[in-house]
Amino acid sequence: MNQELMKRTIGYYPGCSLEGSSREYKESVSALADAFDITLEQVPDWNCCGASAAHNLNKKLALALPARVLAKASAAGMTELLVPCAACYNKLSVVQHELQNDAALLAEVEEVMGQKLGSPLRILNIIQFVQEEIVPRLGNRVVQPFDKVACYYGCLLVRPNDILKFDRVEDPQLMDEVMQALGAETIDWPFKTECCGAGLSVSRTDVVANLSGKIVKEASERGAKAIIVACPMCHSNLDMRRAEINKRYGMKYNIPVIYLSQAIGIALGLQEQQTGLHRHFVKVDHTEFCKMQQRQPVTEQ
Repeated sequence: MNQELMKRTIGYYPGCSLEGSSREYKESVSALADAFDITLEQVPDWNCCGASAAHNLNKKLALALPARVLAKASAAGMTELLVPCAACYNKLSVVQHELQNDAALLAEVEEVMGQKLGSPLRILNIIQFVQEEIVPRLGNRVVQPFDKVACYYGCLLVRPNDILKFDRVEDPQLMDEVMQALGAETIDWPFKTECCGAGLSVSRTDVVANLSGKIVKEASERGAKAIIVACPMCHSNLDMRRAEINKRYGMKYNIPVIYLSQAIGIALGLQEQQTGLHRHFVKVDHTEFCKMQQRQPVTEQ
């Protein structure tokens, strides 16, 4: 059989956010995979990677949680693992690196887990997945090209760069390249990797309003029509905390925050319900950030 016609299968770790507060992210990733005939094979019996708080409680726990996910994936015969959540991607990648380079620590963690870690995996974030699996197959399928956008990477996709080795640490470009393939003009701005406030969203909403507000303000003032993200925490802080941001800055910023996977779905003409756009706090209206041309329905592959 022609290899190009075979259905692509890739290992997949959704993590906790995509199963709960970022349900729309999971919906858009699944819709994108379906649109390009890609099977996402979930890690069997996966668990939380502990990205948010485990490191504050116990170092071995913080290592064992992501290590167990990696061990389960390896035992299932996976060699590549798509991890859409930036925090999960960071945690799994860093822990795999630590354990590969410390035999004594690996032995301790394997004892805690009660199983071997297995062979190293190639861990992919959503930008890498899209660049490799989606962009080369776009062809003439873009029916709703984007206008001017701000690509916001956040902290966790590029740091620590000596371990992740993903993109330029201060001025990353790969998400910009994806959006440019969708017809967008991407702004050049200094807030690409600034912190949004991360996990302080509940305990220190004022800090989040300040930090995320600077990002929203800068993108808006530079003429961006939408902010494109690849992290559930960044999306939550920029979207869900918009009321606090507007109050702090005395403005009404309506710029929507869209996951990269949702942006591709919009460009392909997928329906709002397929990609979870109806779940956002800040209304998403494609007529505000897409170049005007006749919208055509996506044809079945």
